[in-house]
Amino acid sequence: MLSDHQDSEHFSYERTWDEIETMLDRAESVRNYWEMKLYECQSSDDRKQAIKCARNMKALEGVIKTLRWCLGDKNIDHPLN
Repeated sequence: MLSDHQDSEHFSYERTWDEIETMLDRAESVRNYWEMKLYECQSSDDRKQAIKCARNMKALEGVIKTLRWCLGDKNIDHPLN
């Protein structure tokens, strides 16, 4: 039995470099948005919203690291490190 990422029936493998680069740009923009919101929440002492912002920001950092790794960024040894 193949693991789900090896099951070519469910994966197209048709993403272009441009699509990946566009996704990276978008992920960086959204991460920057959450970072700015985090600073706003910290300034206004809104702890609950600050936690949400930090969580979203950190999640996008993982997305960005993975996309950079896929594009061959030599500064990213492995996206899980």
